[in-house]
Amino acid sequence: MSDPEFHDVVIAGGGMTGASLARALAGSGLRVAVIEPFPPGDPGQPGFDDRALALAFGTARILNNLGCWSRLRDEVNPITSIHVSEQGHFGFTRLHADNEGVEALGYVVPARALGQALLRDIRGLDGVEWLSPARLQRFDTFRTHVALTLEHDGKARRINTALLVGADGGRSIIRERLNIPTRRTDYAQHAVVCNVQTRQPHHNIAYERFTDAGPMAMLPMTGQRSALVWSVRDDRLDELLNQSDRDFTATAERHFGQRLGRFEQAGKRSAHPLEMLRAETSTAPRVVLIGNAAHTLHPIAGQGFNLGIRDVAVLAEVLGDATRQGIDPGGEQPRGRYANWRQRDQRWVARATDSLVQIFGNPLAPIRAARGFGLTALDNLPTAKHLLARGAMGLAGHLPRLAREEPAHD
Repeated sequence: MSDPEFHDVVIAGGGMTGASLARALAGSGLRVAVIEPFPPGDPGQPGFDDRALALAFGTARILNNLGCWSRLRDEVNPITSIHVSEQGHFGFTRLHADNEGVEALGYVVPARALGQALLRDIRGLDGVEWLSPARLQRFDTFRTHVALTLEHDGKARRINTALLVGADGGRSIIRERLNIPTRRTDYAQHAVVCNVQTRQPHHNIAYERFTDAGPMAMLPMTGQRSALVWSVRDDRLDELLNQSDRDFTATAERHFGQRLGRFEQAGKRSAHPLEMLRAETSTAPRVVLIGNAAHTLHPIAGQGFNLGIRDVAVLAEVLGDATRQGIDPGGEQPRGRYANWRQRDQRWVARATDSLVQIFGNPLAPIRAARGFGLTALDNLPTAKHLLARGAMGLAGHLPRLAREEPAHD
């Protein structure tokens, strides 16, 4: 076997987070390789399925800077308002784009459409080598580099890199082989996901409805459809998956209420187990974890991909700055800067998401009453609502250049 080739950055995983980082680093002067088991556009790629994603306003800015947004215009639907309520109890909170001076608080897009936009022309990116189908077989970390052995097109291949980026999902092989400790919370819930046609138009309103069966989100999609994401207890899962379409729509409508009228039709249902996972550190010598490899969230606030894309934007900026300054991209300084920058956002979003699950999952009457008062109070506190909206839009804290509509590198 010949001597291993060298790349400044190797990204393990070419899903939405890994592909976003590859696009963000293109043209930076860094030599980048992406290791991905699935060929571009392969329908088996698990991240590019038929689920709908809620994209924060800040995420849309980042995707626009990556050159993807114009490709999604026919697929995205704006969220101009968010309505939060609880089944059978008083109190609600509303957030409006007009109050924030933006055209939309966020957008809804099918994951498959976003994946296609991210992967379009991916093999032609400046400085990026896309290796697929390829699987990482082994990696060894040394003081000056990481040595990787992979299987590429059925043949063994060796690569050395200054920095290995783990973008290989919640079951990250890189995280596990480094023995990075994690904190896990099994919510004993599954997300039941499908598209729903309702009698009344959604008017670009996203609903978060807390029900006795679990949190229910209705996200406005194109064609006057809504994406239903219903986080149900495991003991209800088989019942909901085995119901006829007619019975399922009736059950969902009964829990959601009449704000959208009758649920007339539901598409194919799928279910996904829910847990929270947080790596205790997102860096190791010559390694960085991003996206679900570093943090997996409950979908209650729709922040999973948005948190990961902010990882991408920060890491791209840190590595671009290191390149301009002649600093080793896998060295301690860039890794430390990345970890310090991302720590607060990752912890805050994870804790806020978990707190919502715990608070709205508590059936005790005093807690229920407090929830109603809290939603009503929040709806009448403009400053508090503004801070909540900025956080939901991905515009809180120290923003990377890509989220400020600036290039990550010159």
